[in-house]
Amino acid sequence: MIRRSSRFQRMSVLAVAAAAVAFTVAPAGADNTAFPVQLVTVDTPTRAHKTLLTRLGLDLTEHAGHNYVEVVLHTAADADALRRAGLTWQVRIPDMVAREAQVNAANKAYADVTAVSPLPSGRDNYRTLADYNSDMTTLVTMRPDLVKPFDLPHKSLDGNTVRGVEIGRDVRAPEDGRPVFAIMGVHHAREWPSGEHTIEFAYDLVKNYGRDARITALLDKARVLVVPVVNVDGFDRSRTDGALIDLRETDDGGTATILGTPGNAYKRKNCRVIDGVDTPDGTCALAGATSPGGFGIGVDPNRNYGGFWGGPGASDLFADPTYRGAGPFSEPETQNIRELVSGRHVTTLITNHTFSNLVLRPNGVHPDTIGPGGLPVGDAPDEAALKALGANMTAQNGYKNQHGWELYDTTGTTEDWSYNATGGFGYTFEIGPDEFHPPFPKVIDEYLGAGAYAGKGNREAYLVALGNAVDTATHSVIAGKAPAGALLRLRKEFASPTWSGHITDRLNTSMVVGPDGRYTWHVNPSTRPVVQAKQYRLLDTTPLKQEVFTGTTLPLMETDKTFVVDRAADAFEVKLDWPTPDDLDLYVYLRNADGSLTEVGKSVAFVGVKDRVLLTNPVQGTYVLRVVNASSIAPSWTLTASLFDGQEHTAGGLIENWTLTCEKNGKVLETVPVIVDRGQQVKADLKACQSKWATS
Repeated sequence: MIRRSSRFQRMSVLAVAAAAVAFTVAPAGADNTAFPVQLVTVDTPTRAHKTLLTRLGLDLTEHAGHNYVEVVLHTAADADALRRAGLTWQVRIPDMVAREAQVNAANKAYADVTAVSPLPSGRDNYRTLADYNSDMTTLVTMRPDLVKPFDLPHKSLDGNTVRGVEIGRDVRAPEDGRPVFAIMGVHHAREWPSGEHTIEFAYDLVKNYGRDARITALLDKARVLVVPVVNVDGFDRSRTDGALIDLRETDDGGTATILGTPGNAYKRKNCRVIDGVDTPDGTCALAGATSPGGFGIGVDPNRNYGGFWGGPGASDLFADPTYRGAGPFSEPETQNIRELVSGRHVTTLITNHTFSNLVLRPNGVHPDTIGPGGLPVGDAPDEAALKALGANMTAQNGYKNQHGWELYDTTGTTEDWSYNATGGFGYTFEIGPDEFHPPFPKVIDEYLGAGAYAGKGNREAYLVALGNAVDTATHSVIAGKAPAGALLRLRKEFASPTWSGHITDRLNTSMVVGPDGRYTWHVNPSTRPVVQAKQYRLLDTTPLKQEVFTGTTLPLMETDKTFVVDRAADAFEVKLDWPTPDDLDLYVYLRNADGSLTEVGKSVAFVGVKDRVLLTNPVQGTYVLRVVNASSIAPSWTLTASLFDGQEHTAGGLIENWTLTCEKNGKVLETVPVIVDRGQQVKADLKACQSKWATS
């Protein structure tokens, strides 16, 4: 049976809040025929449509669902690309410059009538980069015993310093083995609320230490690293240009003219002007004039991390919004976070973004995807625990708890690298339902909670995450005796897989033994998740049952075949093959008693890569095998459905150790390997170091 894919039935969207004025679309002095920057909802009723969309080089947002992806159209050429691909869409915000003007007006009106907002800082409008730096200085001044400033080592491409603060009891004392929670914002320049929530959480902790028993107990047990703005150059351009968009009413008060242009207000990436080349300071501002929305130039920092770098969901084209960079960790933004995480035991990490009201967890690509080494990427080894923590956090803010790949495939992201390299739990928060930077009162509501989540919100979700960071069941502990004042160091060097090779990662952390000669060090597990064992089943060579189907499916169409599983079997394998290097995708559904279908498997590989779905211990019943054509031509295909018995095997399964050293004045007195699993505590008494201490 061949049929056309059903179109996505568009969800109702939040009405655009605006003053009761009409808008002239073009800015003063501009060409009235210019294409307005738009936010559109693209219909993606099948995985093939979504895959096709990701290959067009358009500016995809993080707002997506089963049947749609929202996209920013910067130029008429962007709309033409959708049209040529045969994709349909609805315009949700017809003119984002007009919307920016509305938001600016709403923010001004709110600030004019608000002395102190309900936020911990009392802030009533979006911060600038200078405001963030000033606020971090203020936090240090408020509680110098609790807050310590730090500068990340790599200046931005425009010469700016990336700043952060560390918060915890006796924060200026040497590292004492406490677990670390890291929270950061603004990887993507236009995602202003992500920085606001990050800095507000810092204010929350500082103002409530000693007042709130829960926060006091958490900061007694942990250290918190806060980096509000990772992409300082991009944010500075976005925030500065966005503020210049204004309204000027006519004398009759009925019409307003928009002053200003989008400039970099909706810029996503960093300020890499020439791929792989550093340019003089200030180049980003000059280059913005030739880059629509600040979109064409730059590297996407959240595709530039080393773990699985260069795979699905990260473009190799410089002009694309998800451009991955000239190499893994090629950008100062990602180098900074890499070194920060590699130098501390970050047991839980949150990277904030906008928008979609989601909490995303590793991994970023579908588990069926064949990854480095020729095996399926699979789920994270800690999937059950990651999902449970995600559910606990989303119970506070009402967001959806899901894998990163359920939004769309991504590689080179923050938490995919940090989790797989260190074992620390990592999540992306997509803040807000429908805009990159909505009116500021909505930012307040998302932080503090509103409606059914009033009094909770992201504030409470972050506290849940901080609680996880100190929970010894979710990380590891090394404890023992060593000389008072000794420097203990944990090291590990290893190869982290990219999509086509590997990079060398080095974890190097330290602590100082207290005066009683005992230490307790909260650390991440010694074995990385990416090298832990994966189970797979080796099938018998002769199938129990097999059927072969052939056919041809027109572009953006789908063909269904049925197969009956009528006996017990270890595995149900469906393979799709075709002779040309085109893009077909495969979906497998189980037909329910009422005739409805439940998706039980899918394969949506790269162009030219053949598809395969393998179901273990399949339920007996009728299955629908769907072939979807995401190509522009119609190749003939062969579909083979087989039932097998088989045997379980294990792939990988390395056991790694930390190298623990005991040092005095830079001299290593003892070296021991330590193997420790998640939730485990091991004892390591450094007796040789103790015996040598007095004479060294």
